[in-house]
Amino acid sequence: MQTHVQTVGQVSERALQQNRVLRNTYLLLALSLIPTAIGAFVGVQLNFSFMAGSPLLSFLLFLAVAWGLMWGIQKNKDSGLGVALLLGFTFLMGVMLGPILQVSLGFRNGAALIFTAAAGTSVIFFALAGIATVTKKDFSFMGKFLFIGLILVLLAMVANIFLQLPALSLTISVVAVLIFSAYILYDVSRIVTGGETNYIMATLSIYLDIYNLFVHLLRLLLAFAGERD
Repeated sequence: MQTHVQTVGQVSERALQQNRVLRNTYLLLALSLIPTAIGAFVGVQLNFSFMAGSPLLSFLLFLAVAWGLMWGIQKNKDSGLGVALLLGFTFLMGVMLGPILQVSLGFRNGAALIFTAAAGTSVIFFALAGIATVTKKDFSFMGKFLFIGLILVLLAMVANIFLQLPALSLTISVVAVLIFSAYILYDVSRIVTGGETNYIMATLSIYLDIYNLFVHLLRLLLAFAGERD
């Protein structure tokens, strides 16, 4: 009887911890959108001509800075410094939205397309996060396939810096939308099932899913629904 009570207590404590991680993740995720918006505003005002002049070097430099910040977040995931680094990272990611937002605003319906991409991202996120939370199904089996898909997308993006093929760019965005949508399901599921117990790292993972989903949705909308002046 005592063993049964202890087991019930452990299950209840584990459920409370998972709910706490999920709640803190969503709160920090919402907070991270503020520096992202500020960074995006700054990015729109900047001149990114240096990126056009050396796209590969710019891409590698961005990856180096981003990975450096993510390494710092990982190392400080149990302290307030981890939160500060995460917010700094989201500001940088906001700044890096500058080029695609500048291109979007050059279209007659650019503002509407940005809003549509944001709304679409929100709908996909809440739908998939809801599925992962309500069903409590373990989607960890998807991890290896998603990682392989992500590596292939990154390699294709690097290749297309040189090839500049519109068809390949569209293919990359379609595949990326599918991959990052699945990553939302995977990452939220990891929190719900207890696979991720640190809310800072959970926030970082879901933030990257949402960010990339938004960018690639916007690229598809610009390609198929953009109206030039």
